Amino acid sequence: MKNIVYKIISSARNKWIVTFIVLLSMAGSVMMIPTELVLVRMLPGKSANTMTIYVDTATNASIKETQSVTSCIVDHLKKEKEITDMEVYLGQGAPLDYAGLVKGSALKSLKNQAEIVLNFTSKNDREEPTYMIAHRIRPEILQKCGNIVPHTSIKFIEMPSGPPTLSTIVVELYSPNNDALRKMGARVSTILEDTEGLVDIDVMQDDIYTKYNLVPDKEKIILSGLNVEQVNQVIFLAFKGMPIAEKNTQNQQDQIPIFLRLNDETRQVEQDTVSSLHSKLISLELMNDKGMMVPVSEVVEIKATDSSPTVFRKNLKNMTTITAECDMVSQVYPLLDARAKMLEVLQDNYTVSKVPGINTYMFDLKAIDKVTGDEILIRWDGEMKVSLDTFRDLGGAFIAALVLMFLLMVVYYKSFALSGIVLIGSFLSIIGVIVGHWVTDKIALYATDTHFFLTATSLIGFISLMGISARSSLLLIDFSMALIAHEGVEKKEAIAIATATRAKPIMLTAIAIILGSLLLATDPIFGGLGIALIFGSIAATLVSLFFIPVLMDNAKALMPDGHDPEIDKRGTWCILTDNIKSMFPGKKPKEKETEHDKDTLLYESYECKEDDRTTWCKLIDNVKSFFPVKNEKKSELMKDVKKDKDKVNENEIEDKDSAIIGKLKSYLFQKKELKLDEKSKGMWNNLVNKYKTSFHPKEEVNIETTYTDAKSERDFIRLFNLGNTHLENNELDKAIGSYEEALKIKED
Repeated sequence: MKNIVYKIISSARNKWIVTFIVLLSMAGSVMMIPTELVLVRMLPGKSANTMTIYVDTATNASIKETQSVTSCIVDHLKKEKEITDMEVYLGQGAPLDYAGLVKGSALKSLKNQAEIVLNFTSKNDREEPTYMIAHRIRPEILQKCGNIVPHTSIKFIEMPSGPPTLSTIVVELYSPNNDALRKMGARVSTILEDTEGLVDIDVMQDDIYTKYNLVPDKEKIILSGLNVEQVNQVIFLAFKGMPIAEKNTQNQQDQIPIFLRLNDETRQVEQDTVSSLHSKLISLELMNDKGMMVPVSEVVEIKATDSSPTVFRKNLKNMTTITAECDMVSQVYPLLDARAKMLEVLQDNYTVSKVPGINTYMFDLKAIDKVTGDEILIRWDGEMKVSLDTFRDLGGAFIAALVLMFLLMVVYYKSFALSGIVLIGSFLSIIGVIVGHWVTDKIALYATDTHFFLTATSLIGFISLMGISARSSLLLIDFSMALIAHEGVEKKEAIAIATATRAKPIMLTAIAIILGSLLLATDPIFGGLGIALIFGSIAATLVSLFFIPVLMDNAKALMPDGHDPEIDKRGTWCILTDNIKSMFPGKKPKEKETEHDKDTLLYESYECKEDDRTTWCKLIDNVKSFFPVKNEKKSELMKDVKKDKDKVNENEIEDKDSAIIGKLKSYLFQKKELKLDEKSKGMWNNLVNKYKTSFHPKEEVNIETTYTDAKSERDFIRLFNLGNTHLENNELDKAIGSYEEALKIKED
């Protein structure tokens, strides 16, 4: 691992290759969502032990007509082995369940409404989930029972996986003109019926049908010797029925009402026409105060009018609602298809425009009738609205998590660059999350013929994974900084060592997460959470081990305080030109002295000390020799001064060597009170001799051939100074290690 990482970060070409692979993977994974390779949904389908069928016949349908539809459905469902029992609720809603809370089940009380509750065998004992059963029997029931009564709507209501809504797809139409709403509602319902994946289309408004009003003619009633109240009661008694008397019994305290009405055959009208109703009224006669029988048709006028539908209002605006359910698909894609069709189809009769702004109502449309000028707002609601709200809230939580993590890292590292590296490593785990859902979707299609969706629980897993994946980047950065600051390891090598050392803990953490998430991956609701954790951990581990070191190598903030990264970039020609410039007259600005200047090179205004001379000093001296000397005396004087300095430097070096050797001996024999045998004394003497011969530049025959590279020389001097520091701190083992590394560099 160390060699692989070092090979990557030591080559600019390899770093660009790794960066390109990461960016390509990121772009490719994100593009899987708009290209529908990975399908998005609020929550997946849920297999439950119960289901409800809503039946809505025509607004003017009788209870018998509604019963005929429910009986047809029940007869068909008796063939299903998975159904244990059924309950039919005519003219009312079933007892409230989780879905009925928002679908208005408790408000049903009309003759054209009914609900059928189905109870299935345990979901753990059957292979087919309830949503697959609904998908299979829906077209059969609609074909067999949907046309018994005109304008019949049959809807299969499954238990929702998340928060219940009125329907999966809800289109709300707003306009002051009720006729415009009814006209637009018919067009929208037609478009939804033609959209693939949408079923159970229902327009939630009353049907307009012909209604016959029996209006008593008061003048004729008076002339006929009848009473207006008498006529009203008789007509109501004949067709509707009413209590006419009460019966007392010994067994009950309350009186029993006696209800009177014509039988079904007598009160039934043959046809839905005025003449047929008039014929029925002729057969009804009333006795006047003179004992004469007067036909009801003589004193009643029949008027045919349209019914008065219920007006629905929301936020003080007239509204019509169209609902639809999704059949084994996400609600996102049918909604986008239906919206695109609306923009295309409605252009003929309406001026359609999109509502500006980016919010949870971003799919709304505004239509203006080209003839009447009526303005209609088309608003999308239902589970899609809940999905947008959920993704908006989760997105806000994700951004808040990023900001808080970034601020925490800035406080800890005091660097925006290192904090950004941590966030990038955390965010790139989304590659594994999306790719993992694509792989799981292919497996699910092959095994169960159903899609596996990227859901809200998947986003929850991604957000929680960010904190886990950030830990890996933190370990690498802290370990690398510790190696550079305290051990004096070169930057690239420190990054490679840190990555190789922390690779095993990082991979063990990822394996623990994967094993712990396997059970979640099999859950129908929280499967997205498990898949996000499993594949996100794999991606985060790969990013931490191969891409984060590339970012760390490019970060200047990884080096300790006081280190000037620009000095490391100085080349031979930069230093050469600086010295050539110094030979010309001119006032030089006062520059800050750095460790590099102390260890390698002094400018023209100073002379290089013999014990600090380097390859660059030798090179500059050779360059200077090409220029003529103007003052021979000054040159000779400088040579004499130089000789004196060399003598002083030799004495200082000898004193310094004696002091260091004395400290070593004092540390070994006095503080530690160790007794060395002959073999140990020989090893000690060899180390002292190596030390003496290594740190006397004057004793070398040819310095220029020894230090062929300025970088090796700087490492040599740094290790020598580091050994002195350890020796002064009584850290003998570390001091000897530093001296041995310095000797190894010199031997190389």
